[in-house]
Amino acid sequence: MTILEVNTQTWTITLVGWSVVFFALVVLIFVFNNVPKLLKMNFKKDKSKTEQELQTIITDNKYISGDETAAIAMAIHMFFEEQHDEESNVITIKRIQKRYSPWSSKIYGMRNFPN
Repeated sequence: MTILEVNTQTWTITLVGWSVVFFALVVLIFVFNNVPKLLKMNFKKDKSKTEQELQTIITDNKYISGDETAAIAMAIHMFFEEQHDEESNVITIKRIQKRYSPWSSKIYGMRNFPN
């Protein structure tokens, strides 16, 4: 291989690498600019239809009053509170004596030159 061939391969790899990075950046710019537009799109139904559905729910006695909602919420809260154990809130700390370990000894970190 001559220097010219190595130089050609080097330039080819460099140009391909730069083009891949540049293309990825262009794609990311496109994605970042268009994601907010996609999130703001209105996929909701017509408001008048929603209000009509609410009126039919209230008139069909499928509506749950505030008192019933509070009772259901309290029952769920009590159910989940019973699942936890009562703790004494006392912390016990036992001291453990460390054994001697040569790995933590400072004398082995020094260089001992023979006399």
